[in-house]
Amino acid sequence: MSYRLGMAFIEVADLVKTYTPRGAPVVKALDGLSLSVPQGTVTALLGPNGAGKTTTVKVLTTLIQADSGTATIDGRDVTADGDEVRRMIGVSGQYAAVDENLTGFENLDMVGRLYHLGAKASRRRAKELIEVFDLTEAQNRPVKGFSGGMRRRIDLAGALVINPRVLFLDEPTTGLDPRSRLGMWEIITNLVGGGTTVLLTTQYLEEADRLADDIAVIDHGKVIAQGTSDELKSSIGGQRVELSLVSDHDSDAAVGILRSVGSAEPEVSSDRRTVSVTVTHGPDALQRVLAGVERLGIRLHDAGMQRPTLDDVFLQLTGHAASTDPDQDDDRAAGRGKEKKSS
Repeated sequence: MSYRLGMAFIEVADLVKTYTPRGAPVVKALDGLSLSVPQGTVTALLGPNGAGKTTTVKVLTTLIQADSGTATIDGRDVTADGDEVRRMIGVSGQYAAVDENLTGFENLDMVGRLYHLGAKASRRRAKELIEVFDLTEAQNRPVKGFSGGMRRRIDLAGALVINPRVLFLDEPTTGLDPRSRLGMWEIITNLVGGGTTVLLTTQYLEEADRLADDIAVIDHGKVIAQGTSDELKSSIGGQRVELSLVSDHDSDAAVGILRSVGSAEPEVSSDRRTVSVTVTHGPDALQRVLAGVERLGIRLHDAGMQRPTLDDVFLQLTGHAASTDPDQDDDRAAGRGKEKKSS
């Protein structure tokens, strides 16, 4: 089966997965989750801890079985055709799956041998990936001496040994410093440019905004919204006009001006020096606000217009801000309980 660029490559329909933690009620990690991922794109699964992101990846990579529902990759069922699926995918999890006592080169060579590439082909592929991931100087050092960013790179390189058609990245930049995160983003962008399909889970809104062609917001085991970053931002409506005041004594007057142009009640910061309001037509509203500010002689540090952010989208869809704690995953949310067999 062949696909054109942009056609669905991963199809998920009505996945259900339950856990039964000891001494606790049954937890539905997945509750009818459905998802479609086009070929040659990045789709980001965005959601809070315990939303179902990691469980979805585990089902799609054949690590666990769903209780019900279907999931296919390039038309292959992840349960019935597990061997075929595993030959076409690469996986990089939340924590680097490398042997700390082996060198970077030896880790990649070992992965190639496990895929039965043969000694010569395994070494050749390891050398290629060492260069691609800028690990030449460290290739002969044991991984236990690698920095966090280097470990993530060697782990991702291991996921690419077989040139997978689809790559699953579960929180790939968790714990990385800003420079390492930018480097990882560049690598992922280059992979997709070469035709790789990527399913990415993340709690970082900026990461989803930067990398994803499509974003699926997951909460309580379901996809509650899906679309491009722009589509999701537009779905909650409006733009915002914001004023940064020199003096908090002007806040009441500024609120009055914003109230005259806003589509909702203006918001005031705790120090009363920042006031903002949602508007329906940003440019016109900003011009009217600035005219009112000048007329009343209100002094400003700054004034501007902004569109909703992914944080605004997330807050409106889920009722809470995105989590930034990387230490809890779906299994922990499920109490690390015993899997409930499907009936």
